[in-house]
Amino acid sequence: MATRSRLQYGTLIILVVICGLASRSSWATVLPQLVQVYAGDTLWALALFLALGVSFPTASTLCIALVTLGLSLGVELSQLYQAEWINAIRHTRIGGLILGFGFKASDLLCYTLGCSLGVLGECLITRAKK
Repeated sequence: MATRSRLQYGTLIILVVICGLASRSSWATVLPQLVQVYAGDTLWALALFLALGVSFPTASTLCIALVTLGLSLGVELSQLYQAEWINAIRHTRIGGLILGFGFKASDLLCYTLGCSLGVLGECLITRAKK
Protein backbone atom coordinates (compact mmCIF):
# COMPACT_ATOMS: atom_id res chain seq x y z
CA MET A 1 0.00 0.00 0.00
CA ALA A 2 1.29 3.41 -0.94
CA THR A 3 0.90 6.31 1.41
CA ARG A 4 -2.72 6.69 2.46
CA SER A 5 -4.44 10.00 1.84
CA ARG A 6 -5.17 11.52 5.24
CA LEU A 7 -7.88 13.71 3.73
CA GLN A 8 -9.68 10.75 2.15
CA TYR A 9 -9.35 8.60 5.24
CA GLY A 10 -10.41 11.46 7.50
CA THR A 11 -13.51 11.96 5.38
CA LEU A 12 -14.26 8.23 5.51
CA ILE A 13 -13.86 8.22 9.30
CA ILE A 14 -16.44 10.99 9.61
CA LEU A 15 -18.89 9.11 7.34
CA VAL A 16 -18.36 5.81 9.20
CA VAL A 17 -18.83 7.48 12.60
CA ILE A 18 -22.04 9.17 11.41
CA CYS A 19 -23.36 5.83 10.13
CA GLY A 20 -22.33 4.10 13.37
CA LEU A 21 -24.07 6.68 15.54
CA ALA A 22 -27.13 6.55 13.31
CA SER A 23 -27.23 2.76 13.69
CA ARG A 24 -27.64 3.28 17.45
CA SER A 25 -30.19 6.10 17.21
CA SER A 26 -33.97 6.11 17.10
CA TRP A 27 -33.72 6.29 13.30
CA ALA A 28 -32.31 2.78 13.26
CA THR A 29 -35.74 1.28 13.90
CA VAL A 30 -36.34 1.33 10.14
CA LEU A 31 -33.30 -0.89 9.59
CA PRO A 32 -33.41 -4.69 9.65
CA GLN A 33 -32.87 -6.12 13.14
CA LEU A 34 -29.55 -7.68 12.11
CA VAL A 35 -28.22 -4.26 11.08
CA GLN A 36 -29.54 -2.60 14.24
CA VAL A 37 -27.77 -5.12 16.45
CA TYR A 38 -24.43 -5.51 14.67
CA ALA A 39 -23.73 -2.43 12.52
CA GLY A 40 -22.42 -0.27 15.36
CA ASP A 41 -19.68 -2.70 16.40
CA THR A 42 -18.75 -3.46 12.80
CA LEU A 43 -18.46 0.24 11.98
CA TRP A 44 -16.52 0.85 15.22
CA ALA A 45 -13.79 -1.51 14.02
CA LEU A 46 -13.84 0.00 10.53
CA ALA A 47 -13.44 3.49 12.03
CA LEU A 48 -10.53 2.22 14.13
CA PHE A 49 -8.91 0.69 11.02
CA LEU A 50 -9.27 4.01 9.19
CA ALA A 51 -7.99 6.02 12.17
CA LEU A 52 -4.91 3.81 12.35
CA GLY A 53 -4.48 4.27 8.60
CA VAL A 54 -4.51 8.06 9.09
CA SER A 55 -2.11 7.82 12.02
CA PHE A 56 0.32 5.52 10.20
CA PRO A 57 -0.13 6.33 6.50
CA THR A 58 2.80 4.22 5.27
CA ALA A 59 2.16 1.13 7.42
CA SER A 60 1.19 -2.03 5.61
CA THR A 61 -2.44 -3.03 5.38
CA LEU A 62 -1.62 -6.23 7.28
CA CYS A 63 -0.02 -4.26 10.11
CA ILE A 64 -3.01 -1.91 10.36
CA ALA A 65 -5.39 -4.89 10.33
CA LEU A 66 -3.51 -6.77 13.05
CA VAL A 67 -3.34 -3.72 15.31
CA THR A 68 -7.04 -3.05 14.71
CA LEU A 69 -7.93 -6.62 15.68
CA GLY A 70 -5.63 -6.54 18.69
CA LEU A 71 -7.05 -3.28 20.01
CA SER A 72 -10.61 -4.45 19.35
CA LEU A 73 -9.98 -7.68 21.24
CA GLY A 74 -8.38 -5.72 24.08
CA VAL A 75 -11.35 -3.38 24.37
CA GLU A 76 -13.79 -6.28 24.33
CA LEU A 77 -11.85 -8.22 26.95
CA SER A 78 -11.62 -5.09 29.10
CA GLN A 79 -15.40 -5.27 29.40
CA LEU A 80 -14.93 -8.28 31.65
CA TYR A 81 -13.29 -5.88 34.13
CA GLN A 82 -16.01 -4.04 36.01
CA ALA A 83 -14.20 -1.79 38.50
CA GLU A 84 -16.00 1.34 39.65
CA TRP A 85 -13.53 3.75 38.04
CA ILE A 86 -13.76 2.22 34.55
CA ASN A 87 -17.53 1.87 34.78
CA ALA A 88 -17.67 5.60 35.55
CA ILE A 89 -15.82 6.21 32.27
CA ARG A 90 -18.13 3.80 30.43
CA HIS A 91 -21.16 5.72 31.67
CA THR A 92 -20.05 8.86 29.83
CA ARG A 93 -21.21 9.13 26.22
CA ILE A 94 -17.74 8.93 24.68
CA GLY A 95 -16.54 6.31 27.17
CA GLY A 96 -19.49 4.08 26.39
CA LEU A 97 -18.95 4.44 22.65
CA ILE A 98 -15.26 3.62 22.88
CA LEU A 99 -15.14 1.04 25.68
CA GLY A 100 -18.58 -0.54 25.54
CA PHE A 101 -20.33 -2.06 28.54
CA GLY A 102 -20.37 -5.85 28.56
CA PHE A 103 -18.44 -8.65 26.89
CA LYS A 104 -20.17 -10.30 23.94
CA ALA A 105 -18.43 -12.89 21.79
CA SER A 106 -20.52 -11.76 18.81
CA ASP A 107 -18.75 -8.40 18.96
CA LEU A 108 -15.50 -10.15 18.06
CA LEU A 109 -17.09 -11.28 14.80
CA CYS A 110 -18.29 -7.72 14.16
CA TYR A 111 -14.80 -6.35 14.75
CA THR A 112 -13.35 -8.92 12.37
CA LEU A 113 -15.92 -7.97 9.73
CA GLY A 114 -15.27 -4.24 10.17
CA CYS A 115 -11.52 -4.75 9.91
CA SER A 116 -12.03 -6.98 6.86
CA LEU A 117 -14.06 -4.23 5.19
CA GLY A 118 -11.10 -1.88 5.70
CA VAL A 119 -8.69 -4.41 4.23
CA LEU A 120 -11.01 -5.06 1.29
CA GLY A 121 -11.34 -1.32 0.67
CA GLU A 122 -7.56 -0.89 0.63
CA CYS A 123 -7.17 -3.84 -1.73
CA LEU A 124 -9.73 -2.36 -4.11
CA ILE A 125 -8.04 1.05 -3.97
CA THR A 126 -4.64 -0.52 -4.65
CA ARG A 127 -6.06 -2.50 -7.57
CA ALA A 128 -7.76 0.58 -9.03
CA LYS A 129 -4.50 2.56 -8.89
CA LYS A 130 -2.68 -0.12 -10.93
